[in-house]
Amino acid sequence: MRSSDVAPPQRQHLTRVEGRYHAFVPPPLPPALVLDDVLVNRLSAADRAVGALAGTGLALPDAHLLAKTIGRHEAVLSSRLDGTRTTVSELAFFEVDAVNQPNRADAQEVFNHVTAAEHVLSTDQPLGLEPLREAHRLLLAGVRGDSATPGDYRGTQNWIGAPGCALDTATYVPPPPEQLPESLAAFEQHLLAEPELPPLVKIALLHYQFEAIHPFLDGNGRVGRLLISRLLVEWGLLPAPLLDMSAYLEPRRDEYYARLLAVSTQGDWHGWLSFFLAAITEQATDAGRRVRALHVLRDDLRAQVTEPRRASTHILSVVDALFETPAITIGRTRAILGVTHKAARENLVKLVAAGTLVEVEREGRARVFLAPPIVDTVQGTA
Repeated sequence: MRSSDVAPPQRQHLTRVEGRYHAFVPPPLPPALVLDDVLVNRLSAADRAVGALAGTGLALPDAHLLAKTIGRHEAVLSSRLDGTRTTVSELAFFEVDAVNQPNRADAQEVFNHVTAAEHVLSTDQPLGLEPLREAHRLLLAGVRGDSATPGDYRGTQNWIGAPGCALDTATYVPPPPEQLPESLAAFEQHLLAEPELPPLVKIALLHYQFEAIHPFLDGNGRVGRLLISRLLVEWGLLPAPLLDMSAYLEPRRDEYYARLLAVSTQGDWHGWLSFFLAAITEQATDAGRRVRALHVLRDDLRAQVTEPRRASTHILSVVDALFETPAITIGRTRAILGVTHKAARENLVKLVAAGTLVEVEREGRARVFLAPPIVDTVQGTA
């Protein structure tokens, strides 16, 4: 990291690494902010959009079930930001038939994200650094990042930049490991402090700060985005994790990373806050549309399968299971309904006839069925 790439006022936060290179140590939060008319207007729009999404969630009896559907979409796209290529369908296939999953390594990483999200979003876990460390451990357990000491803060220097770059040519070098305890203690102190700023602004500050500290060798971005989801629920902005923020960030990854970097190198909080609040506004609005569409779809599918010619009401449990994982096997259906192999197969055949499921050609013995209406709706492609 070159000091010449850092604006003079920000150079006071640079420190030497190995006597030759520079690392950036972000100062404790909060910064001295000026919320001008642009930011006030964006904050107002973001508050309205999140409030509308919260209202949708509170009005729907199945909001927590639909949050699982949204959460898997978030897991796919947040992981994609970190280079893992999996689709919602591939994740679902992995969940019901991991042995025969062609894209198994990537799908395992995304499924780990689902597991980590369930942990960090648990209201039984007090807010703080420990849930984030545990989420990191779950995120990287048994996958290609497991050499990056899952659940442990890094003991070596890391950096961000083009493939193959070194410390001196890196785009960004976070604090050296010996300074992590102080940086993380200050981060947690601000995280737990009574808010002096509007909640959405504080979430934006905390996400930046976590990414700037970069406490782990790998997986920092995914854990930092999980923090956004947790705080939206923790601070009462949403009744359930219904906002898949990465659906906005992933197609705008270059601007996302550039805005974060500009806070460190240029002190440009205004640019980051403007971007973050616009992201919240657009994604909360879009998530509201998709959550309502998922609710309508669930009602429609439940009505279809309870028609006398389709199946008994017991299969409603299968429909609900599809909103958590939009793929299913005969074995999984047997487990849900407590019926024979023959009865489970017949129920799935009826769901295929109703247009709810399609059978997917795959290697291996297990017959796997996908629910395209659910996949298309959560992705916004229906």
